[in-house]
This record gives sequence, structure tokens and C-alpha cells, in this order.
Amino acid sequence: MEKAKKYIFPAVAVICVLMGFMIGEAVSNKVNAQRFYIQNGQLMVAPSSKIEQTLQLLERAYVDSLDVDSLTDVALMELIEQLDPHSSYIPKKDIELVNSELAGSFSGIGVQFTIQNDTVNIVDVISGGPSEHVGVMPGDKIVEVNDSVFTGKGMTNERVMHTLRGPKGTEVTLGIRRSGTNELLRFTIVRGDIPVHSVDAHFIIEAKKKIGFVRVNKFGETTYNEFISALAELRSEGAEQFIVDLRSNGGGFMMSAERMANEFLDYGDMIVYAKGRAYPLDESRANGLGRFKDVPLVVLIDNFSASASEIFAGAMQDNDRGTIIGQRSFGKGLVQQQIPYADGSALRLTVARYYTPSGRCIQKPYTMGDNEAYAKDLMDRYDNGEFFSADSIHYKDTTVYKTKKGRSVYGGGGIMPDIFVARDTSANCPFYNIVWNRGYTYQFAYSYADRHRKELSRYTDWQKLEQHLLAANWLPEFVRFVGEKDVKPKEGELDKCRKELIRIVNAYIVRDILGDKGFYPLYERDDETTLRAVEELSK
Repeated sequence: MEKAKKYIFPAVAVICVLMGFMIGEAVSNKVNAQRFYIQNGQLMVAPSSKIEQTLQLLERAYVDSLDVDSLTDVALMELIEQLDPHSSYIPKKDIELVNSELAGSFSGIGVQFTIQNDTVNIVDVISGGPSEHVGVMPGDKIVEVNDSVFTGKGMTNERVMHTLRGPKGTEVTLGIRRSGTNELLRFTIVRGDIPVHSVDAHFIIEAKKKIGFVRVNKFGETTYNEFISALAELRSEGAEQFIVDLRSNGGGFMMSAERMANEFLDYGDMIVYAKGRAYPLDESRANGLGRFKDVPLVVLIDNFSASASEIFAGAMQDNDRGTIIGQRSFGKGLVQQQIPYADGSALRLTVARYYTPSGRCIQKPYTMGDNEAYAKDLMDRYDNGEFFSADSIHYKDTTVYKTKKGRSVYGGGGIMPDIFVARDTSANCPFYNIVWNRGYTYQFAYSYADRHRKELSRYTDWQKLEQHLLAANWLPEFVRFVGEKDVKPKEGELDKCRKELIRIVNAYIVRDILGDKGFYPLYERDDETTLRAVEELSK
């Protein structure tokens, strides 16, 4: 009997120790509510949900071996798709790329590119970046990466970014085709930190009226500092009035929008507030230290201005601080919080709604799990005529909200501008619509700039380069270019769209030679919405 007891005690002790390890691990991972059970003499932890149970069953009992991690990604994506349109699951392989979109920098080779005819074409080389250091030039075509062919069908922006980006200090070898030589050039580039800019351009758009123009493409980590630097530079050049262009700005960090809005508002003015079921009321108010509280201001928005763009525009409108010009904004009023998983993936979960100072929730209506209808909303707006007439806009929420000075504004789906500017249809005809929608205007511009790069690169300012292009009369060449693609203008079509066609293509050619600093002043000079903003500030 004593002999039996001698062997029983160690077994009990081992089980107790195992229990201690398991319970300790459960507590450390905050899953102490899980149940324990014995299976085939082993201590087991019961899965905490049917999803986890199913995945474990598949891993243990399915007839063939499975990649459970991939199945988990698919399951989570399907689950989150049943929620609102802006909650999302981000697999580990995509997390760096997604996060870098709003970060201050990422590691890469420092080029801007476009994909033409299944080939990566370098549009611009970032000054001071790794590619410039080894001699890569605008107009170069990447045809090999690390001795492997890098052309052909299936070439996407995502594939190129995944290939060219990488950890700082790592190397990548590019095979380059360059105009003027038949030799395949090879460059070994050491990846480095590449800044992510939020301000595309800032310039004096109307000198006599002292109007400065700032275009902001996103709200990231560096947006506020870039924005303030741009305003300060324009002020030093004589600007006393400002146009802030948020068209096609899909948003980003709320904090950046709040800090930008603070520069224009008086002490105590509400900027935005957010609240949710488990998200406490969070108010953001101006601290009164803004450096541009008294400057005349216009904010440009369109149907693709969303999220943080709407926070900024809504704060200016509800506080009667600036005039909003353009088209109704997108209507994204949901707040996401990014929650990391241990394997490096993450969940962006909607945790609250945000509201403008007057109390408007500008989130447009949606049906849980019906992301297709939500994505189709902008097309429906176009079909209903909203892009062309303010009278075609129908709000779902008829509640009247009041601005600081008592003006009536409405919620229920985006910010409605104070001054509506319809989409310009003066150049619309089948020929123009085809060459624009198929990207032929951009393709021709790049091709023209590439063939004449040496000649065009003599110009260092956009005004002189534009004069050269106007004198070059490239339009017949463009007609031949699209004719080879079986697109030919009918009688009268070319005359109708000539002015707009020349403006767009010249702007693209200038961008290929001088970058955004040349593109935006030329492009915005004749833009209908920008002209309306200049007119408003000139009153």
C-alpha cells in the first residue's frame, strides 16, 4: 500500500504543476474563463468559441493537412464583412503596407511609378532618396528585379510596392530600360527611409488678391507640420487669404484634422466630438492659440472627401469660420481603432461615431454586411444627377442643425458645401470620355515626355514649359496615338474638347518633367471649383 502511495503522489504533483502552468498561461492571456478537461490522459483547454473549436477540429481531424493560419484570415475577413463598411481585418502580410500609408515614412527605394503596358515606368525619383543616389532617372522602365523578369500581366500597384519596399538597409537590384540606349542597365539600391508627404503642393494662386493655395492629400502623422509650414511659407510670400483643397482626400488620423482646425478657431470652439456604446464621450475644442484665426478661408471638397476631411470641413462650416465650396462629401462618420494581434495582423474595428459641432453625424446610411450597396453609393449619386445639380441631393436626415451664427445645415450623409459647383461637362463628348476614362491622356503625356525629356528638361518653371508645349502643337500626334487604339473623334468632337484636352495633357507632361510643384499650379489655374474659390475670396 505504501508502495502504491509512493507512485501516486508524484503523478498528482505533476498534474497540479501542469494545471498551474495552464492556469497561469490562461490568466496571462486573459482567457481564465476557459474550461479545462482531460483527453487521452492529457490536460486540455476548451476553445472559447465555435470559431476556435472549428479551427481546432480542422487542424486535428480534417482528412488533409491544412494551413490553419490562412483559414483563420479568411474566417476573420468574412466575419468582419458582416459589420459596417469600414471595419476591416488586416492580415500580417499587408499590415506594413497599410500602416505606411499614414506613417511619416517607410523604407523603400524612393520612386514614384505608374504601370503602362504591363511595365513599371518611373515617373519621379524622390530627391535625396536611394534611387537618386545610384542614378535612376524619371522615364526609366523597371523590367527586372533581382535578376527575375518583372513585366507582364498581373502587374499591380500592390505587387510593385511589396517588391520595392522592404527593411531599411536591405538591397534590391533593378534591371532598367532607358530611352537612348539598348543596354539593360543594372542598379543595386540600398533601401532607406522615404518620407510620406501629405501636402501635395502650396503656391500663390492669385498674387493681386494675396491668395495662397494648399492641397492636402491625406491626414497622416506629418500632415499638421507640413500644413503649418506651407501656410507659414505662403504668408511670408504675401498670402493673406487661403484655399485649403481637400478634394479626393480620403481622411486618416483624426488628431491631424483636429490640430489643423485648431489653427483657425477661437478658444472653446468645438472641433468634433465622438461617442459609442463602449466609447466614452470625447470632445475636441480649440485652445485659442491658432495662428490663422482671422484669415479669410475657403475649403474645397468633393464626393471623395471623407472622414478626417469632413471633420475639418464640418468644423469650419459649423463655426462659420470658412466657406465650403464644391460637392457633397463622401459621408464617413465612423471611428476605427486598430487592435493588433500577437501574430502581427490587426483588426480595425469601428468603435464610435463622430459628430460635427452642430451635432450632425455625417455618416451616410448603410446596411450591416451589405458593402456592395455602400460602395455603389457614389455611382448612384452620379446616376441621380447629384454631381451636376444641388437640387438632385436628397438627405435621409431632414433634421435641421444650426451653425454658430444660426445658419441651417443638415446631416444624414456628408457635408453639403455652402457653394455648390457642378462637375464641368463643357468638354463632355464620347471621344473625350473614352480617352479620359481609358487613361489615354495620361499614357500619351508620359510617352511624349519620355520621348522629349532631354529637350523639355531645360525648363525649370511650369509657365515657360507650358508655353513650349502650346507652341509644339502635339494635338495631331495625340489623335494618331488614340487612333492606333481604334478611338477616333467624330465631327465637331475635337473642337468641343480641345481646350480641356490640351489643359489636362499639358499638366500631365509638366508633372512628368517638374513633378507636383509644376503640375498643380497649372492644373488648378483653370479648374472651375478653384476659380469659384478665388472669386469668393476676391469679394
